[in-house]
Amino acid sequence: MKIVNLRTRDAGVTLRFRCDGYSLALGDAVMVELETGEEIAFVAQEPYAEDTNEEIPYIKRIASEKELEKYYDICAKEKDAFFKCKELIAARSIEMNLVDCEYTFDMKKLTFYFTADGRVDFRELVKDLAYTFRTRIELRQIGSRDQAKLVGGIGMCGRELCCCSFLNRFAPVNLKLARSQGLSLNPGKLNGACGRLMCCLQFEKEAYDDAHRRLPEPGARVRTPRGMGQVTDVNYIEETLSIKFVSESETEIEKFSWADIEDLNGDMVKHNSNKNDFNDYPDMNGAYSDLEGDEG
Repeated sequence: MKIVNLRTRDAGVTLRFRCDGYSLALGDAVMVELETGEEIAFVAQEPYAEDTNEEIPYIKRIASEKELEKYYDICAKEKDAFFKCKELIAARSIEMNLVDCEYTFDMKKLTFYFTADGRVDFRELVKDLAYTFRTRIELRQIGSRDQAKLVGGIGMCGRELCCCSFLNRFAPVNLKLARSQGLSLNPGKLNGACGRLMCCLQFEKEAYDDAHRRLPEPGARVRTPRGMGQVTDVNYIEETLSIKFVSESETEIEKFSWADIEDLNGDMVKHNSNKNDFNDYPDMNGAYSDLEGDEG
């Protein structure tokens, strides 16, 4: 079957739909059926073939010029609604930060997304909004990670944030993942644009777990062409070891590729295969709490 990944917004979750019989390119607009009703969506990745037993819905049709005009008109109305809502929030002195708003394609529902430090009583605000826009109103409190997904931005790696480019689901992230990757325990370097621990710590975990199972830990004694030495540092990305050699006259440190000395350390490989996963280790004195995905 032919699959295409779609987005209803510039950022956020991608949706999988079947597009058999359609010729689609990046950025093309199509109509799909969602829980909220018929919506317009845009091609986020060029179609690809996939054999799967998963039940995947079909796109309804390619969006017409009239439907595209309606979409751009809705976008303009959303901008006006956003600033009007900010005025109403200020008028009622409610401690909340408005992040975004969106209409359904039929304009029968208008959803406002906001962040706040705690629970917010917005009952009177909802009445104001319903009176102003004459449609169904929903106010949805989101967390900082969801805010980053809606707003978008560039990460410290120089690429678009993972949460608004390809990451569809927030997985738990905690400091133990940073420890397993040998990173400096510095919040300024570990936190993403949302102020929470970076999501990439989680989806890189499998590669680091594999390296930990195969490579010796600092402090271990290993065999090299120079003889026995002690591991002082491990680079899990390059898979290299810094090994210390001590003689009567001096101490030297030399770097070796693990691939070059692995065959000399067969018993070390067997020992490492029994090591615990780093997720079994206790956290760093509670310096961070486990960061679960934000509630929507």
